[in-house]
Amino acid sequence: MVLARSSHVDTSDPIDFEAFAATLSGRLLRPGDAEYDVARLTQNRAYNRYPAAIVRAADASDVARAISLAREAGLDLAVRSGGHSVAGHSTADDALMLDLSGMKGLHVDPVRRLVWAQPGLTAGEVTNALAEHGLAVPFGDTSSVGIAGLTLGGGIGYLVRKYGLAIDNLVSAELVTADGRLLIASERQNPELFWAIRGGGGNFGVITRFVYRAQPVSTVFGGAIFLPGTRDVIASIMPLAEAAPEELSVIAFVMHAPPAPFIPADRVGELSVMLTFVYAGDQADGEVAIAPFRALAEPIADLAGPMPYPGIYAFTEEGAKPEAFIVRSAFLDRLDERVVDTIIKYMSRATTPGAMIQLRGLGGAMARVPSAATAFAHRAARVLFAIITVYEGPAEPHVAWTEELFDVVRPAARGVYSNFLGNEGAERLREAYPAATYERLAALKHRYDPANLFRLNQNIAPAS
Repeated sequence: MVLARSSHVDTSDPIDFEAFAATLSGRLLRPGDAEYDVARLTQNRAYNRYPAAIVRAADASDVARAISLAREAGLDLAVRSGGHSVAGHSTADDALMLDLSGMKGLHVDPVRRLVWAQPGLTAGEVTNALAEHGLAVPFGDTSSVGIAGLTLGGGIGYLVRKYGLAIDNLVSAELVTADGRLLIASERQNPELFWAIRGGGGNFGVITRFVYRAQPVSTVFGGAIFLPGTRDVIASIMPLAEAAPEELSVIAFVMHAPPAPFIPADRVGELSVMLTFVYAGDQADGEVAIAPFRALAEPIADLAGPMPYPGIYAFTEEGAKPEAFIVRSAFLDRLDERVVDTIIKYMSRATTPGAMIQLRGLGGAMARVPSAATAFAHRAARVLFAIITVYEGPAEPHVAWTEELFDVVRPAARGVYSNFLGNEGAERLREAYPAATYERLAALKHRYDPANLFRLNQNIAPAS
């Protein structure tokens, strides 16, 4: 069967997808195929798009074939790992969607503490496998996120203060470039490319394998404590997180208390702070480290205690379900009084029960890496602030509420985390990188992808 090119492609040269499918070890899905309507969907259901075809890659050769087809046919190329792109870049209308979710090869060497992982794996899958050996790689806060996008943007999670970002534990990566070459990027092989992929996103190629250094993590003291969302509580959390031992990493959610079995019925809907955390150290020391947070107010619910490290993902599982959402975010030096008052003001009149403010305490191991060592350069950031607006129905009122709230907070911004960027434009992307870092990335983009084939991402245009 011959499927004509999409409307923005020259239809005088049709694409023979049937012949192309015969070259794959994996599968090709087209509109009308039984699995197409499931495969085209991504985590953020605000985006409902219809690719011209979906390549479900089985190996690096399939990845190279898909890249070549997109390049030669003039198709947009959307690359999907876990499908959690905030901006919906994992899919696009009339594009060739390269789905890596079936590439789940994983090998653990517990003696050398090394992990070989393919890009279709999720953070939860890798974390669960490593837990059997008392090891972990510092990924994010959600189990269903694909390791590829998370890593390429930096990777900020529950071990950030103890062991740094995901990219700080990356040893090497295998990737296919825009011209179809299979390269290794590491400190010894293509070191400039290795620098770029550690924070520069998917601009330089499609990763087909990561090698990580795993860290010793087994039973941790962690969980969640729900506190009243008062001004004093919200204002105190980030200073306490910064003053805590580096073994403690905190992610707080200012939200309305959900209707859950552990929340008293008369507290459901109350503005609260879900304080989630991991103390990667001695259990008794963890109790001491978390005590100042417990002392802020009488907890609404206390679900903290010793647990296997993968258990922390249970506390964000509900929020990781596929839904429509909007994100606006920034790095802050601190959570000042104006920002705290803004949070309380806007959360009191949120347009959806799914609105929340996420606050991540940074510093520690992340901050000790020189800012020029990787493309992720905001090493001195102390707080990651994010508005996450989960909604149903028309988007307009929720977009307006989110943008209005962010406009008030934005003057305090000191850069932005590229993994938490929506479709906010080229100038906003520049805030993810210092000027010298961006220029270096743009020069490398020109070297490895001069035609900007990899443009469905937080795109760094090739230097002219």
